[in-house]
Amino acid sequence: MPPAYRRRLNPALSIRPLVYAPRRLINIAVVGAALALGGGAAAFAQTAQKAAGGYETKAPRAILMDSGADLVLYEKDADTQFIPASMSKLMTLALVFRELKAGRIKLEDGFNVSEYAWRTGGAPSKTSAMFAPLNTAVPVDELIQGVTVQSGNDACIILAEGIAGSEEAFVKMMNDHAKEIGLTQSHFANSNGLPAEGHVMSARDLAILAKHLIDTYPEYYHYFGQKEFKYREKFTFRNRNPLVWADIGVDGLKTGHLKESGYGLVASGKRGDQRLIVVVAGLETANDRESEARKMLEWGFKSFKPFRLFNEGVKVSDALVWGGTQHYVPLVGNGNIDLLLPASATGAVSASIIYDGPIKAPIRKGDQIATLRVNAAESSATNEIPLYAGEDIGQSNFAMRGIDSLLVLAFGWLL
Repeated sequence: MPPAYRRRLNPALSIRPLVYAPRRLINIAVVGAALALGGGAAAFAQTAQKAAGGYETKAPRAILMDSGADLVLYEKDADTQFIPASMSKLMTLALVFRELKAGRIKLEDGFNVSEYAWRTGGAPSKTSAMFAPLNTAVPVDELIQGVTVQSGNDACIILAEGIAGSEEAFVKMMNDHAKEIGLTQSHFANSNGLPAEGHVMSARDLAILAKHLIDTYPEYYHYFGQKEFKYREKFTFRNRNPLVWADIGVDGLKTGHLKESGYGLVASGKRGDQRLIVVVAGLETANDRESEARKMLEWGFKSFKPFRLFNEGVKVSDALVWGGTQHYVPLVGNGNIDLLLPASATGAVSASIIYDGPIKAPIRKGDQIATLRVNAAESSATNEIPLYAGEDIGQSNFAMRGIDSLLVLAFGWLL
C-alpha cells in the first residue's frame, strides 16, 4: 500500500474573514484519516472537534453540521445506534423522491390503500396516521404530505407498497440505498419507524440523510416546510416540527417519538447563504426537543464564520508524480478555498497536504488527488478540503518510469 504523504504548508498562515456576498463555500469534510485517491466525493465528517466556547447540550445524542461546508460543528455520541422512530421516515421519502426524479412514479399517481396499510398504520393502529380510507387510491402528492406534515404511518406503507409491491421489498430498497448514500449505522425493518427489532440509526446518519435530501431533491424539499395539510375536507393536519413554526429560518425536516426512544428531531435552517442541519435524540420531553435543537442552531449560526484561504485558480502546493512527464503536479481547489472557523478565530491556521502517493501518471486536470487539512490556531476546529490536479500530466516512457521506481525505492520520494 502506498504511504500517505504529508506536506506541511506555512505553519501559521494568515487568512482574512470574508465580507463579500453571496458567500461561496466549497465542500469540506472532516475525516479521521487521509483520503484514498480516486475515491470520488470526500467522505462526510467522521470525527469532529469539541465545540468552541465549551458549548454543551443535554440531548444524549446530537450533531450539528454546516451543510454547505460538510463540516461538523458539534457532536455528542453521534455514532451510537438508537431507535429513530419517525425520523427514519426520511429514508422512505428519499426513495419516493428518487422514484419521482427518475420518472418511475408521478405525483398524480394513485396508490391503493391495502388492508395491511390501513390496519398497521391507519386508524385501527391508533398511531400517527393520515386516515387514508381502505381500498381507495391516494395520490402520491397527498401521501408525501401525509408523511412530512402528519407523520402518517399508513402513508409510508401505502407509498412502500405502491413503489415496491410490498413493504418487505421496499425495506430491502431502504437498506440498499442507505449503503449507497453512506449511512453506516442504519438498518431499517419497516417504512415508518414503528417499533421493530433491528430498526436503528445514528445521529450522524440522520444528518447525512437530511443533507442528501436537501442537496439531491431541492424540487421536493418544500414538503418538509409545509405548515398545514388539508385532507379530504375532513382533516387539517399541522406540521409536527415545532421549529418550522418558529421564526428562526428552519424549513424542515422531521420529528420522532416513541416511548422506547424518547423525543428526537432532525431540522435544517438557512440564514443568508449558510445552511445548518441539527439532530437531537433521546430527550425526555417535546419541550426539551424543541429548545435543545433551537439553541444548537442559534449557537451554530452565531459562532462560526467563513474565512478565505486561497482564491480561485491559485496553486496551493504540489504533489509527487510517478511515471509522468513531470515529477510534480500542481494542486488547486474547486474555486475559492474558504474555511469555516469559530467566529472568534484570528485567522491563524496550520495546514498540511495529505495524499496517497506518489501519484501514478497519467493525470487529468481536475482529478481529485489530495486533501488540504487546516486547523485553527485557537481551537481544534478542522477543515479538510479536496484538492485537484491543476494540469494534465502525461505518462513518461518505459525508461523514465524505471528511473522513477528506483527513486522511490532509494529515497521514498523525499526530494
